[in-house]
Amino acid sequence: MTRREAILSLPASFWTSAGNWRTAVRRYLESLARPGGGYAFDGEHDAHLTATYFVVACYRVLGEDLPRKQALAAFVRRAFPLPERRLKERPLRRFRFEQIQTLLWLNESPEEFRPEVAAWTEPSRYDPYYEHAGFPVFNQETAALRCRSLLGLPPTDKWREYVMSRRRANGAFNNTPAADGSSGHILNTLWGLGALRDLGMDAEPSPELREWVQACQSPAGGFTWRPNAEPGGVPTAVYTWAAVEMAQPLRREACVRWLQSLFNSDGGGGCRPGWPSNPMSTFYAISALQKLGAEPAPIGRPSVRSQAPAGARVFTVQIEAPGQGSPVEAVEMAEALRIDLWGAKNAPAGWVERAQEIAARRRAAVRFFHANEEYGTYVSLPGLGAYSHLADLVAPPGVDFGASMANKEKPWPWSEFRDRRIGALRAAGGRMIWQFNENEELTRILLDEAVETGAYAAVSTFHFGNENFLRSQPFLTCYRERLPFVALQDAHTREAWWWGDQLEGFRTVFLGREPTWEAWLEALEKGWVMAICADARTNFETRYAGGSASVRQVVSEWWEKNRFSLRLPPAAVVVLSANDPFEEAKPSEGRAVRVRLRRRNSVQGLPMEPLAELKSASADGEPLRAERVDHKDAKGRLTDSYYLAPLPREEVRWIEAVVRDLRIQSERKVRIPAML
Repeated sequence: MTRREAILSLPASFWTSAGNWRTAVRRYLESLARPGGGYAFDGEHDAHLTATYFVVACYRVLGEDLPRKQALAAFVRRAFPLPERRLKERPLRRFRFEQIQTLLWLNESPEEFRPEVAAWTEPSRYDPYYEHAGFPVFNQETAALRCRSLLGLPPTDKWREYVMSRRRANGAFNNTPAADGSSGHILNTLWGLGALRDLGMDAEPSPELREWVQACQSPAGGFTWRPNAEPGGVPTAVYTWAAVEMAQPLRREACVRWLQSLFNSDGGGGCRPGWPSNPMSTFYAISALQKLGAEPAPIGRPSVRSQAPAGARVFTVQIEAPGQGSPVEAVEMAEALRIDLWGAKNAPAGWVERAQEIAARRRAAVRFFHANEEYGTYVSLPGLGAYSHLADLVAPPGVDFGASMANKEKPWPWSEFRDRRIGALRAAGGRMIWQFNENEELTRILLDEAVETGAYAAVSTFHFGNENFLRSQPFLTCYRERLPFVALQDAHTREAWWWGDQLEGFRTVFLGREPTWEAWLEALEKGWVMAICADARTNFETRYAGGSASVRQVVSEWWEKNRFSLRLPPAAVVVLSANDPFEEAKPSEGRAVRVRLRRRNSVQGLPMEPLAELKSASADGEPLRAERVDHKDAKGRLTDSYYLAPLPREEVRWIEAVVRDLRIQSERKVRIPAML
């Protein structure tokens, strides 16, 4: 019997007593069912492969048949949650394992995946741009080995070498080679023992390893990720499940009570006592209790962190919106989309101040702040690896929020990065945002610490039109209502105008009385924050991330009332002068008019197919001769496109452009004062 089959094969005679807890758990699981056959995470509209996998696993623990098996199997076959190219770019092979294993549980054939899995003859390569040494993620690689075993494909010597290189002297496993002297991780140890079994080797934990696992038990009864764990040394459902699978707890009754305390009144279990339910933690809890010969105990505890404040209004904050190019167009876009706080990504010196000056002159309500991604910063944790993309910050304007620790040659220990970089940022009134990390074991550690200390103030979900991290890293859903979920623009563009699809398509909103920096920080602290997406990825249907039920109600009412009016105009018309910093095509003397028309844009901020055309331009009614200017890169890709016309005289008062919106086939006049 394979490792996960041993974990999840459950005799029907177990838990034979008919208790209310069984009805409560089933009701909770079925509340996650979605049209099309799959199951979703709590608060999510769309079914997800990982949620479905864990719901099926829960039914196996219950020893009960699943409803709608045929539709469920059909969903699982098509449910890979990311573009197929991601199987080659930093491959997330655990998703393929979840498909194969779930189909087998449903007595369905997974043979369609055999050719792909047969090609996995060795561990994958992980891009050093993301992990400094290029170490692949251990749980993803052992999942690939599990896929081969489930399909009857033999292991190879390279798989043996890889797995054994991660085994510590006491039998524990971790993400980096054991030669670095680091200790093990309780989850990676469970994955490693399963990999030994898949390799046909002895996978029985030694007495020394059992003692190490038992030493992970906390005074509360649950288990942490290693003995005397630091950072993130808190007991969680997944660590406790892993420990019980490998060793009997020394304090069994304390462990049982702690597991029972995970259950909420909805019948599901949370990651930690008092946390909202999710299907992963529900499985971990009932599976571990089964192993211990005990039962869940659903209680009448509400799993809500925050209530919407009375009388609060909804405001928009765009994190890592464009921070270069035309500040005039940025202000115009902020006005059209009602962006209250605009976080400028990696803006050159003076850009934020210039944008704010223009906003003040136009009496636009938007406030600009710094929202930087400090590229080239690597942060390490012994045994887990050294990763980039952990340094994304927001900070108010006009303050010294500390220097970047970017150093491509030198990863920083987490404790030093936390104390120096995050410490300086928080002292200046700024906050660090979690962008992404595909190493689940590392992520859980740092986010568990963030819950306790505020090291990270929020977690990114919708991400620059590219993906939703709640889908690519579904374990993040465990932190719902414990860390705010935000949308990260992560602008990749040289002109704000060519970021229109993203600025229209998704945003972060917060509740408060005024759109101030202080109100934004209070909202982060109290959980009055959530993300909204309605773009091409969702077929322009609204999707939400984060927020308690009461916060969602306020936000959804605001969004449905306003969403169709939050649109950019078909053109941006700007009067240029020689002393305009940051403006493309400014004249060496005199003044000129620049007209940029709406186009679709790529996720790299490049203009694509046109959405509007210029019919005419005039100055105080006098026609202007506007010439089209296109810029292309070395690959021939269009990087910028606009019409440019010199102004005939200094005393012009009004500029008017007539633009045809190709989406609705109608003309619109865009009129601006020439002297503002």
